[in-house]
Amino acid sequence: SAIIGKGGWVVGKLREKLKINSIHVESYGDYLTKEYKLKLSKKTLNKFNSDLTGIQNLKKILSSKLENIYSFDYNSYFESNVFKESEKTEAVVALSGGVDSSFSLILAKYLGFNPTAVTIDPGTIILPNQYKRNIKKLTDQLNAGHEYIKADYSEIIRESLNGRFHPCGRCSKHTEELINQYAINNDIPIVIFGDMLSTGTQCITPQEKGLYRLNLPASLAVGKQENKSLTQQFDLQSFSGFGCPLLYEVHRKYPYLKKYSIQRILRETRSSALEVGEALDLIWSFYNTKD
Repeated sequence: SAIIGKGGWVVGKLREKLKINSIHVESYGDYLTKEYKLKLSKKTLNKFNSDLTGIQNLKKILSSKLENIYSFDYNSYFESNVFKESEKTEAVVALSGGVDSSFSLILAKYLGFNPTAVTIDPGTIILPNQYKRNIKKLTDQLNAGHEYIKADYSEIIRESLNGRFHPCGRCSKHTEELINQYAINNDIPIVIFGDMLSTGTQCITPQEKGLYRLNLPASLAVGKQENKSLTQQFDLQSFSGFGCPLLYEVHRKYPYLKKYSIQRILRETRSSALEVGEALDLIWSFYNTKD
């Protein structure tokens, strides 16, 4: 009941009545929220004084989405709008092989950032091999540069398996630090993450040493359905459940830590980054773990 509400129940009954596998409904309020986020993103990006090819093209697609907010489709847009790519690498994309980071790399490539994808590899307990297969498949199809960086996450792994803390916050922070350092070392001005929550004024933020972080999906107020409609063109493997094998094991050993994962899911649902049905599936997946 924390998620679905009366509206969700009605939509579920409608799907049953129509005898279809899935149904997607957006309220007028959803569109008003999306429009508000897009206007804030546009205002923020217009203040960002940069002649980077990718940023200029991002401003163009942002304006187009605002003008066609009810019918905008990424596949159709890029079929009729082909942008020239920057001669220099303008962005590093943090690529995990999941849907959000894959969407970010696709968008960065199409917008002309001439991106290099970087994957932090702490081992299979955090980055399973099936994600690596997605990474290779996507970077090959996009003809995008890619590098793995081996990293020591042993303390995070050990302490989370001992129940000291939920791993996601510390893991994400360390990953961001390593990606930022790679960009600084290689004189690349932008780091792109697949964050879908930092919308509007937080879509692009200054980091250390002249570096900027761009939350690309968030800058365009992207929802999960929009995300999937673009990434599915690349036939990537989809994964059920939430998080990595480490998180699965932490949930199994310390069930009380599941609440922090659920809070994350609820935040994404409230922001319209997650569909209601998807959120329910993710939460239920936490209770299918075996002792």
